[in-house]
Amino acid sequence: MNSIDIRRNDTVRVTSGRDKGKEGRVLRVFPGEGKVLVEHVMMVKKHVKANPGRQIKGGIAEQEGKIDVSNVQLICPNCGPVRVGHERQGDRSTRICRRCKTTLTK
Repeated sequence: MNSIDIRRNDTVRVTSGRDKGKEGRVLRVFPGEGKVLVEHVMMVKKHVKANPGRQIKGGIAEQEGKIDVSNVQLICPNCGPVRVGHERQGDRSTRICRRCKTTLTK
């Protein structure tokens, strides 16, 4: 698997699937699987068993599901959804916007 250009707390837009067009913050990245967890996107229902010892109420809970990294696009603060480029600055590699060439900070 190639490295993933999307990091935690990035804002992304979903480009395909049932939640196409939605925007959200990346909660978690799974580089081995090539998937990301995006806030309020791909909501799935999970059946939770009650556990009185831990004060967990049983029932059906909603949580975010993993979405493939190819189905999301990073959002540049200046120009919207863009592809990500890389630029060497000294000994460090930084992510840049392909459209306006500004650096994409974390």
